Amino acid sequence: MTQNTSRHESHDAPHRVVVIGTGFGGLFASRKLAKAPVDLTIIGNTSHHLFQPLLYQVATGVLSQGEIAPATREILRRQKNAKVLLGDVTSIDVEARTVTSKTLVGETVTPYDSLIVAAGAGQSYFGNDHFAEYAPGMKSIDDALELRGRIFGSFEMAELIDNPVEVEEWLTFVVVGGGPTGVEMAGQIAELAHNTLRKDFRNIDPTRARVLLLDAAPAVLGSFGDRLSQKAKEQLESLGVDVQLNVKVVGVDSSGVDVIDPDGSPRRIASRAKVWAAGVAASPLGRTLAEQTGADLDRAGRVKVQPDTTLPGHPEIFVIGDMMALDGLPGVAQVAMQQGKYAAKTITHRLRGKDPLPPFRYFDKGSMATVSRFHAVASVGSHIRLAGFIAWLMWLAVHIVYLIGFKNRVTTLMHWAVTFIGRGRSERVATEQQVFARMALVRDKAEKEAAQAVGEVKEPAARR
Repeated sequence: MTQNTSRHESHDAPHRVVVIGTGFGGLFASRKLAKAPVDLTIIGNTSHHLFQPLLYQVATGVLSQGEIAPATREILRRQKNAKVLLGDVTSIDVEARTVTSKTLVGETVTPYDSLIVAAGAGQSYFGNDHFAEYAPGMKSIDDALELRGRIFGSFEMAELIDNPVEVEEWLTFVVVGGGPTGVEMAGQIAELAHNTLRKDFRNIDPTRARVLLLDAAPAVLGSFGDRLSQKAKEQLESLGVDVQLNVKVVGVDSSGVDVIDPDGSPRRIASRAKVWAAGVAASPLGRTLAEQTGADLDRAGRVKVQPDTTLPGHPEIFVIGDMMALDGLPGVAQVAMQQGKYAAKTITHRLRGKDPLPPFRYFDKGSMATVSRFHAVASVGSHIRLAGFIAWLMWLAVHIVYLIGFKNRVTTLMHWAVTFIGRGRSERVATEQQVFARMALVRDKAEKEAAQAVGEVKEPAARR
């Protein structure tokens, strides 16, 4: 069944704004339009807003998913001009100015006068998408819950095995990618093994678990500068993390990882639990827009936008956050937040007949990454470089401020107290469904698409 939400236009009808995506860019744009004379529709492929910087803490049992993923409807419930629709956007018709989204019950076609595309980015396996079956990324709640099941499940499996070689496989954790996500994930797994779980098992010693952090680059947290990069590496090594740099991953399967060492020699790492935190790929909607508008894409699939974040020749379409390429801006939350506000303000100015805004300028508020309990690194501006407890307090404060909802802030602080002061983990529940459901859904979708393709081929043949 197809539902069409279009209506007859009149001069009195409010300006229709559609926002695709409920991440930082989409949410900040939507909230900025709260008092604008617009009819706002937000379309998201999930029912929640995800605070992605804390996703690794869901995967390692520190936080529950609800604390970092409040319902979008709840966030915007008091915003009278906003309507939230669940759906996976499958197409954008630039000429007709419509967005088509799909759910289990059918398709919804939503018209727009202005469109803000903030669909974000997914995990990139650099052309090796089959790695995803064995090494989940860190882009969604599903990913985090699957990783939680794999991490805690590895200790449970090791407890049942007598063969020491197999035990070592189950107690070897490989994290691919030396950026903030990889560093934070490796640090948390090490603290989990060496502190939280050390007295919980009888047949194995969790403190003997190996945590490997692999990266093809010569440094971890390379964007933070040499000094902070070295500080982070030293802190990880003090936790027992084996940091291996200039190492290229060339294969991933159920029982391990194949790598090429700096000297060019191949090596096999036996491991049952792998985490992929090495790259991102822009939403496929970027290519859809490029094909219809003639906009260029960069190597990561991001759309090259105008200085006001619109598409060339289409001032009504804004592309923001991880989907756009502009002046070499990084794919971080702060860029998406600021661009979301900018796009919303631009639309409001146009409707009120005000002068155009100057080109978008990003105000860099700095970058932070937590390495372990009471230790983080922070880079603010061109001069401030901090590592240690002070940086960790800054990281704590910033993340609490940007969490959505008072309730979530309070419960997050309580869970952090349990973890950082008492070394416990409040969210250790893991199920087989969490581990296997993602790939089951992927296979089901592939089978349905294959069946549909066969049907489409047979239908023209039957007509002949």
